[in-house]
Amino acid sequence: MNTVTLQRLVVDALEDIKARDIEVIDTTRLTAQFERVIIASADSGRQTRALARSVQDRVRAAGGKVLGVEGEESGDWVLVDLGEIVVHVMQPAIRSHYRLEELWSANPSARKVPVTVPA
Repeated sequence: MNTVTLQRLVVDALEDIKARDIEVIDTTRLTAQFERVIIASADSGRQTRALARSVQDRVRAAGGKVLGVEGEESGDWVLVDLGEIVVHVMQPAIRSHYRLEELWSANPSARKVPVTVPA
C-alpha cells in the first residue's frame, strides 16, 4: 500500500471517531525512517484509545500492517506505528506540552501536506 493511500485510510479512521485538529506532516526530508507523522487530538482517554483502535482496524482491513502500538494503557498519548506513517493520538494537555508539530515542522509550509487527499 502506498503512502498516500495509507494516509487517506488513517485520516478517514480518525475522522470517523471525531478526532480534532488532525495534522499531517511530511517528514521525508527529515528522516528516512518514515514518510509522515499524523497527529490528532482526543477529548478523553477512552476516545484516544478508540481513535488508535480505529486506525489499526482500518489499516488491517485494507491489508496493511501495524508494526506497533504504545500508550494504550494510559490513553493520554497513543502512538501507532504503521511503518511509513507514525500516528500520534493525544489529549490536548499532552499535545500542547510536547508540541510535536514544532519538532517535525521546522518550516511548516514546506512540510505539511493536505489532510484529505483526492481520490
